[in-house]
Amino acid sequence: MPGFLRVLFALALLGWGGATMANRLANETSPYLLQHADNPVDWYPWGEAALAKARRENKPIFLSIGYATCHWCHVMERESFEDPEIARILNEHFVAVKVDREQRPDLDAQYMRAYQALTGHTGGWPLNLFLTPEGEPFYGGTYFPPERRGGWPSFREVLLAVAEEWRSREGELRAQAGEVVGRLTRELAPADALPEDLHERALASLAVVYDEQAGGFGVAPKFPHAPLLRYLLLRSWLGEGEAAAMLRGALDGMARGGVFDHVGGGFHRYATDPHWRVPHFEKMLYDNAQLARVYLGAARVLGEPAFEEVARATLDWMLAEMQGPAGGFYSAIDADSGGEEGRYYVWTWDEWTAALGDDAERAARLFGVRPEGNWEAGKNILYLPRDPADRADDWLVEPQAFTAWLERVRSRLAAARGTRARPVTDDKVLADWNGLALAALAEAGRLLDEPRYLEAARAGGAFLWRELYADGMMRHGWRGGVRQSEAFLADQAAVALGFLELHHATGEVIWLERAAKLAEAMLRFRDLEGGFFDALTATPAGRPKDRFDGALPSGNALAAEALLRLGLVYENEAWYEAGLEVFEKPERGVAERPLAYGALLAAHLWSVAGAELAVVLPAEELEGYACARSWPLVTFVFGRRGAFPLLAERPEGRAYLCRRGVCRLPAETPEGLEAEKRALFPGQGGS
Repeated sequence: MPGFLRVLFALALLGWGGATMANRLANETSPYLLQHADNPVDWYPWGEAALAKARRENKPIFLSIGYATCHWCHVMERESFEDPEIARILNEHFVAVKVDREQRPDLDAQYMRAYQALTGHTGGWPLNLFLTPEGEPFYGGTYFPPERRGGWPSFREVLLAVAEEWRSREGELRAQAGEVVGRLTRELAPADALPEDLHERALASLAVVYDEQAGGFGVAPKFPHAPLLRYLLLRSWLGEGEAAAMLRGALDGMARGGVFDHVGGGFHRYATDPHWRVPHFEKMLYDNAQLARVYLGAARVLGEPAFEEVARATLDWMLAEMQGPAGGFYSAIDADSGGEEGRYYVWTWDEWTAALGDDAERAARLFGVRPEGNWEAGKNILYLPRDPADRADDWLVEPQAFTAWLERVRSRLAAARGTRARPVTDDKVLADWNGLALAALAEAGRLLDEPRYLEAARAGGAFLWRELYADGMMRHGWRGGVRQSEAFLADQAAVALGFLELHHATGEVIWLERAAKLAEAMLRFRDLEGGFFDALTATPAGRPKDRFDGALPSGNALAAEALLRLGLVYENEAWYEAGLEVFEKPERGVAERPLAYGALLAAHLWSVAGAELAVVLPAEELEGYACARSWPLVTFVFGRRGAFPLLAERPEGRAYLCRRGVCRLPAETPEGLEAEKRALFPGQGGS
């Protein structure tokens, strides 16, 4: 294209005089899609309009999947999707489709599996795939640079090469795509039954990858693996010493590292180094909800009061920055601000001394801050080189005085940080992530006797039921008053488990009744071959059924736990059997790859070691005692005689501890109940 024509074309795309013209994404609600609404790329949202255009014009689809707080998604947008020449190539040769992975986890899961099948790599975001007009994948990658870099072709070269391949080898590419989809379908075939020594083998596998020095699992990048940590908490409560040691080490390493925000509370997404010091700075609701609950439980089970403070700081951050005025919890906070990753959280020496004055030197020793920087040149990430309690001893001060000084330091740092440009918040509300938040806040409200946590959980639960429950199912997402039409398995299961915890914390029957309705909704996702599909309908690459537990528990793991527990409370055999089916035809390698199956292992533990406690009201002393306990493998039910099948035909004022419907002797006092619990769980620890 001649130079002057290229200039005219660019001006036309951008709007004469530099004004920006919005594309089709301008009508969407997803913050991620709206971030691309002013690109010169002729983006379509996922849907029949895009697929029909591709079929009609026989053009391959360029599918780009990401999310609003994804750093490399931002980078690729600035470098490529805002480039008029790249946009011209995309618009001419492809139908370009943008997907928010958090809004459409079914598409993300299935096309990520396709990418892994095509390339053999684990993948990441942005996920960029080339599909046939029918939506079947034949080529893909993640981030593509705008120019050749480190042996990688430029995005422009990739686009032109794929367009030429489609013109010259369409039949072969279609055949390749068909093979990929067929392979994904075959991979759903179940493996043999789980081994009888599943939990022993899983713990042995974890010990191989456990980091004795820094805590946690693997090297860099280092992820919290929150579902796995909850599994270790359950094993620790049952008295497994090796699980307790790994749990303590991981939680201590994260709490002292830069992956924890020592000023504002809450955890960043993961660490880029093996020592938890250098985070990828985005903050996700699902990480923090799960980690807060694990830290709180570990404080009781392991006898570590410092873990309770981490849980409080994380929950306080959730209330301050993540809960919307209507009650729902937002999704995430970006890593970037001012066009720079982490800028909101890091400190130069000048910023540090200006904020703290005479306290700067002393606080610098505590948080590892140096004039030359402890990260990139001149920049400092806060972490604790040693335990704060040790520092208190070093400085020969009273612990109370040290605590007061530390609070003053954090308050001054927070005030100084508050003057900076804040990272953007992704304010969409997702049902499954909110279910995790409900469970954490409800449990914290009762264990810590903190009404504000409990009220936040109540408000969140009421919001979900009011705004997202429709036609017998919990819908996936909401933003600005608009409810998403799609519903997924994880939404039903995670919210049901959150409602179970709300019942435990409040004794209010309404939460159990709502959880029961969601149990029925889960059955609509049932796979007759065993387990559950993640979505009600199939994608062009197949119907998703992802049993891996990544940062989030899988829908199958959540559903198994929820149905097992609710099935026993309601004595509903159909629910209970549906939950068990998840373990009867499992994914391959659960015992050998526990990092990928933490929530599934936890759900299986409920099937073999879980219990139910029924307190028949009125029983004020027993109810108060039960609400104050951290018994992580016990489902608590409170109600009048006959309110639920588990409470039927039982005298008032007594508590019954049962396992799979077989109950121990009734307890009339807290001491009697404690004795029955210790008889059923002889090795358990904590309170």
